[in-house]
Amino acid sequence: MNIRDGIIFGTDNRFHKGDIAVSGEVITSHSDDTDVIDAEGLYIIPGLTDIHFHGANGHDFCDGTFEAFNAIHEYELNHGITTICPATMTLPEDELTRILAEARRFRETCRNFKGVYLEGPFISRSKIGAQNPEYISRPDVNMLTRLQNVSGNMIRIAVVAPEVEGAMSFINEARNITRISVAHTSCDYETASEAFRTGASQVTHLYNAMNPIKHREPGPIIAALENENVNVELICDGIHIHPAVIRSTLKAFGAERVIFISDSMEATGMSDGEYMLGGQKVIKRGNKATLEDGMTIAGSVTNLMDCMRTAVKEMGIKLEEAVICSSINSARAIGIDSSLREGNTANMVALDEELNIEWVMNRGVIIGQN
Repeated sequence: MNIRDGIIFGTDNRFHKGDIAVSGEVITSHSDDTDVIDAEGLYIIPGLTDIHFHGANGHDFCDGTFEAFNAIHEYELNHGITTICPATMTLPEDELTRILAEARRFRETCRNFKGVYLEGPFISRSKIGAQNPEYISRPDVNMLTRLQNVSGNMIRIAVVAPEVEGAMSFINEARNITRISVAHTSCDYETASEAFRTGASQVTHLYNAMNPIKHREPGPIIAALENENVNVELICDGIHIHPAVIRSTLKAFGAERVIFISDSMEATGMSDGEYMLGGQKVIKRGNKATLEDGMTIAGSVTNLMDCMRTAVKEMGIKLEEAVICSSINSARAIGIDSSLREGNTANMVALDEELNIEWVMNRGVIIGQN
């Protein structure tokens, strides 16, 4: 297959007018295939990678069933998200074990399913967010190891609040098992800095469920900024973070250190109403989801492609930067190269000038076309 005259997102993270050849599931230097796709006027970008989301299409990853996993995957794929790493919630170990065992089986049939994001149970009660406080656990490397073994090494990222008892020793050991992210934390600057020196290398949904920046108490955000080995996640749904803060974060950290996530839950793609997240009732109204108190934001109801589009069209983020944050950096965080490089899997999305999806290519096959 030959894709001709597209505006291609190159390996230098810039757009260039050109062609892409695909042979089977792989991007190649040339193809003798007579099948040609006219991509004139279309942006051709790598398929997006969402490393932190809980569900969509009326299903939650923690449902732990093939039906739920498959429905979520199909929804994500149709929206240009070709690699997924869904997140758990704060749950008991036996429930997490069940979910991860089923996820391991699902991976055998879904090659786009590349990992699991363990959000909880090693978090702080003081910044619980929409997690269930009943199931918080002390950081436990043995538990993490058991869960990793059950999953077949699918846990790509595990979160921890660095101020809780045992967190530093957990980070020191767990960094050899998976990537560690600071999350749901009331830690101060000094504690966060120690966590990053010890081996944590990511911050979960920056600004949310953590102490804010104060000029005498800079907190974990400034600690992350000062450590060049730390990447940070941003939810660009227009609800979680003000556009000016999104712009300022990209300027401060640089696009190469920012990962866009959706943090979406099962109400994504659904009508307004009542849904569930981690065993708690969530109310969706428009593009916002909250717990029953009407105040606590409970994940998002926006998929990653819509988050990327919002960042560009409503927040003033350059398209190149948005693609880096939504595909390149997120994939790299879970050990994948998503770029449109020769030899890589042919996962890509064609967008028109308004950033609407024209078609999605999954492993060399176009699965949707306007």
